[in-house]
Amino acid sequence: MTSYTYRKFKNRLFFVLCLGCVIIAVVPLVSILFEVIARGAPQLSLQFLTQPPQPPSLPGQPAGGIGPAIQGTLILIVLTSLIGIPIGVMSGVFLAEYGNNKYAAVTRTINDVLTEFPSIVVGITVFLAVVLSLGHFSPIAGAVALSFILIPIVARTTEESLKLVPNSTREASLALGVRRWRTIVSVVLPEAGSGLVTGSLLAVARIAGETAPLIMTILGSQYFFQGFNQPMDALPLRIWRDVTSPYPSQIAQGWGAALVLILVVLSLNIGVRVATARRSNGAHARLGEIRK
Repeated sequence: MTSYTYRKFKNRLFFVLCLGCVIIAVVPLVSILFEVIARGAPQLSLQFLTQPPQPPSLPGQPAGGIGPAIQGTLILIVLTSLIGIPIGVMSGVFLAEYGNNKYAAVTRTINDVLTEFPSIVVGITVFLAVVLSLGHFSPIAGAVALSFILIPIVARTTEESLKLVPNSTREASLALGVRRWRTIVSVVLPEAGSGLVTGSLLAVARIAGETAPLIMTILGSQYFFQGFNQPMDALPLRIWRDVTSPYPSQIAQGWGAALVLILVVLSLNIGVRVATARRSNGAHARLGEIRK
């Protein structure tokens, strides 16, 4: 009886400790969200979202909008995803399906190092390798820099997601005479689809808020998109410049841009989840037929 009471006490103690850790983690997040919403929501308007910024020359003069920054962030997310997600997924497939060799061990080590690599170092490296080679700041250089941050995250989540797929699923497909590469593409990847989407969204959320690499690659601009060989604005850059300004109007603009950045990432997450829900259901239906 004493042993049962002791075990019950340990169980409750562990539950209370876990709950306390959750509260400790959630309270700062809620505090940040509340502060951003409280300070940023009053700035939102159609003009704020569509007009270019106007550098104030007098205290209290309006700072304009963040239209170019929103456009630049969306362009960077698309370019970086086109470059990094396919590479990351293919790397994860290699590590999960063909990873029992020395090359995979080296790849995992490099992947782990890149995951924790300082983003400013990535920006400097791309500045030296791309910006100086091309002779100008550009969205391409920014996308390349952000890809170095995105690829390790996608590769790691892809590998772990594929490892969760039961071997019986692979064996069922191979038993039907399907080639291994076709099994991976048509059976294994759809089965791990939710994990791949989650990893990609996590990586996109990470790069959407990066500032240091963009300072060294796209530089920033007060104009809308001028071309792939011209500097460009982005929300993280706009926030950084606004909050370091001595003008209250620009500081307020920075809070509004921070709220917009959160809403952009949230919208992308919801949109991708909704778009992939039907495909995921169809993939599970096909897998059920194969297992039968």
